Amino acid sequence: MARRRKTSPFEDLIHIASLLPWWLSLLIAFVAWYFLHSLAISPIPTLTDPKQFGQMLTSQLFRTGAMFLQYILPVAFCFGAIGSVFARAKRRKLIVDVASATKPGKTIEGISWQQFEQLTGEAFRRQGFTVTETGGNGPDGGIDLILHKDREKYLVQCKQWRSLKVGVTVIREFFGVIAAEGAVGGFVVTSGAFTAEAKAFARGRNIQLVEGAELNRWIAASRSTQSTPSVRTHTQINPVPVQQVSVPSCSVCRSAMKKRTAKRGASIGREFWGCSQYPKCLGVI
Repeated sequence: MARRRKTSPFEDLIHIASLLPWWLSLLIAFVAWYFLHSLAISPIPTLTDPKQFGQMLTSQLFRTGAMFLQYILPVAFCFGAIGSVFARAKRRKLIVDVASATKPGKTIEGISWQQFEQLTGEAFRRQGFTVTETGGNGPDGGIDLILHKDREKYLVQCKQWRSLKVGVTVIREFFGVIAAEGAVGGFVVTSGAFTAEAKAFARGRNIQLVEGAELNRWIAASRSTQSTPSVRTHTQINPVPVQQVSVPSCSVCRSAMKKRTAKRGASIGREFWGCSQYPKCLGVI
């Protein structure tokens, strides 16, 4: 595997800014310049007591730092705003290409997992959600998108699995993450399908499972009619009260616990809470 190119802090800052809405990056750039410029031109205090020398030296160091950062930070966020505009245009083109795909490489099954996450995020934006991309943790990793709508938070996990169905274990773990993150609900989106057990577990809970066929309908509707595809939000998800889905802490090491299913012994097939640090910690409830 090719090693990732090492980036500078300035490049990392531009990348972070590019993940934000362009207007927010510009706002941060202005606020940063105003604050740092005010600090850089503030008068140097007069030394009246030798004991204040250290304080004056620290104050001067802050002014010197502000003198450089008043240009560096705004420039980074301005570049990030430009990157955000181009990235949004790229995502819009991606959703058009997939909607009108005539080649396998442009379908939701044929694009890369990074493009699949970007495509999913753009589909949710067209439903009126504010979308934050977490940067991607790999083809199987973590929470990929964070959605906000009507002051409520939703989580999204993307699974571009071509050869197998998404099973119930993924949905159980995702359900625990929703509770731990304080989200109202969540969506698991796959280019394929879900097992019957996964669908049964999600039914009645605050999780919506989106299969490839439904995602394709969202994309086609957003392109052909420019109307809002029928994404069920919190009014249909039936959020579970927080106290019913709270994740307990391990009594041994205080780490968060995970729902597990017994695979042997007298309790085989039953669910229980096991420590997330297993096998290092054997705490159970």
